[in-house]
Amino acid sequence: MFHEHHFRSVLKSFTWLVVGFSVTFTILVLIARDWKVALLEALLIQAIKFVFFYLHERLWNRTNFGQQIKIKK
Repeated sequence: MFHEHHFRSVLKSFTWLVVGFSVTFTILVLIARDWKVALLEALLIQAIKFVFFYLHERLWNRTNFGQQIKIKK
């Protein structure tokens, strides 16, 4: 069974945070036409999603569903 360390989960969460923030901020600026409102909302939304993505990753680490150990020949 494979196990990801907490640091890997945090790093994956952070890189997804950057991507998600960029997309969310861009869409909110286009809709709201106010970059300050868009920035505040994007930061809040992404902070919440960061926490839940991390928890989601840790829960998936508790199972070996869909994983195989490859044996090198």
